[in-house]
Amino acid sequence: MNYVPPSPSAETDAFRFDNSFARLPSQFFARVDPTPVAEPWLIKLNRSLAEDLGLDVDTIERDGAQIFSGNSVPAGAAPLAMAYAGHQFGTFVPQLGDGRAILLGEVIDRSGQRRDIQLKGPGQTPFSRRGDGRAALGPVLREYIVSEAMFALGIPATRALAAVVTGQPVYRERILPGAVFTRVAASHIRVGTFQFFAARGDMASVQALADYAIDRHYPDVKNDERPYLAFFKAVVARQAALIARWLHVGFIHGVMNTDNMAISGETIDFGPCAFMDAYDPKKVFSSIDQFGRYAYASQPAIGQWNLTRLAETLVPLFDPVAATAVDLANDALGEYGAIFQRHWLQGMRRKIGLAGEEEGDLDLVQGLLTAMHQADADFTLAFRRLCECAVSPGADTALISLFAEPTAVTSWLADWRKRLEREPGTTNERTVAMRAVNPAYIPRNHRIEQAIVAATEDADFSLFEALVDVTSKPYEDQPRFMSYADPPQPDEEVRQTFCGT
Repeated sequence: MNYVPPSPSAETDAFRFDNSFARLPSQFFARVDPTPVAEPWLIKLNRSLAEDLGLDVDTIERDGAQIFSGNSVPAGAAPLAMAYAGHQFGTFVPQLGDGRAILLGEVIDRSGQRRDIQLKGPGQTPFSRRGDGRAALGPVLREYIVSEAMFALGIPATRALAAVVTGQPVYRERILPGAVFTRVAASHIRVGTFQFFAARGDMASVQALADYAIDRHYPDVKNDERPYLAFFKAVVARQAALIARWLHVGFIHGVMNTDNMAISGETIDFGPCAFMDAYDPKKVFSSIDQFGRYAYASQPAIGQWNLTRLAETLVPLFDPVAATAVDLANDALGEYGAIFQRHWLQGMRRKIGLAGEEEGDLDLVQGLLTAMHQADADFTLAFRRLCECAVSPGADTALISLFAEPTAVTSWLADWRKRLEREPGTTNERTVAMRAVNPAYIPRNHRIEQAIVAATEDADFSLFEALVDVTSKPYEDQPRFMSYADPPQPDEEVRQTFCGT
């Protein structure tokens, strides 16, 4: 039976949809419309992103509450819930899918890139299982803040287009205001999407999905002698680079399940994510990560584990001879560690002001991280203050004050300055370069929590707006927001973050 799209209730061509995923075979998704809500109102529209997407901003701003709540389906949309599986904390679940998300459709942005526009929290889908398909206000605000902060930090990530309050409660541990988040992504194809079909022995669909992903994200590999192997290697390279960049800013994803790893190489799904305050390689925030599987320093290894699961779905496409195909997969996976290490060390060199490369640089970087860990120093603030130390030893005092045990860092500073003597460029040039990679502002957990509490309890969105504003320019000093650079006081510290489902 052919699908007949619903009559649009918002008579607008503001989105100019071109829905390629909806043209795939029916087993890739379920057709479903958002469930209307009572009294939606628009919390925030990301106007600059809307303009980049080539949308009719004035129309969208006028009708935003209806469109982004799911009450009005724009002309040209093809609403659907995507099918996927996934390993959740190491345990395979053969059917997950979009249980509280609906893909409205795709647009071609002003740079010629295809982008998904998806609603999160618009009601039940065939994949909801026992869930209500809704989102609470807190997780919506968290995802808006963090995804836009990641973009401003220069880290590939899904984007926030809009947030809407539904006017209806959702029922979790307590009654909370309902909301809908509009997410923009290069695509929502995940490792788990491939696993969904591989688990069913449907290699025709695995191949069709790989062809689609290549066309959409990796067209350069189409003419390779082994295009599917080249595709896999490209995904490996992007994921290694992405996770290295997470570590550079102290980001902890919190739920690196295979259904939360995007084939495009973007950071996706900001549920229990957090940025570290005091540096601790074993740091975990997620309330559901009881055994530290996704701790800060474990993320690179988990990335490789997830990619191994992707390789398992693609191996039959690598070579008709099974043993050869497995060897090719293992060789590709074996490249991951070197790619990650190269990106990570390059980024860490830049953070401490090194443009050149010397054999002892890794030890120098590890020495600073060890001192930070032992002395409970704030990760973001320590690197930001180090920028000033590159200009003047007089700035050392401010950095040393972050360390509970100063002697470790004073010794390190002496070694660092000897290394800088062999670097080209002036001290001012070095400081400018360091400030461009060491943010002054991150969306600190206590600030996010304060914004969520104010919005949820008092319908006060001023703290949310301020946090979005300050983190949109993370590398700039902003005098009126100086306190946002500070770590939490002991009574403000957030020890756990939550998924929000």
